[in-house]
Amino acid sequence: MRAQAAAQPGTRQHNIFEAAAAYVSACAEDDEPRIEEASGWVSPEALSFGVNELACRAVIALARERGESPHSVARTLLGLPAA
Repeated sequence: MRAQAAAQPGTRQHNIFEAAAAYVSACAEDDEPRIEEASGWVSPEALSFGVNELACRAVIALARERGESPHSVARTLLGLPAA
């Protein structure tokens, strides 16, 4: 699928951060067609890196907003007890 998209002239290439944003938002909305589409934009390794980067940035932003540590926010988001 990726090879076909790359071979077609005029096909827009997506970067790992666009893919991660689309993938995570589709997962949050349980939108399987969008999940599959975003999964095909980049390699699985690149998507994993992008999702990790998005998670880190989201936790940091929430921690700043809440005045808490990133560790505390991450545990709360995952439903884990305070350490």
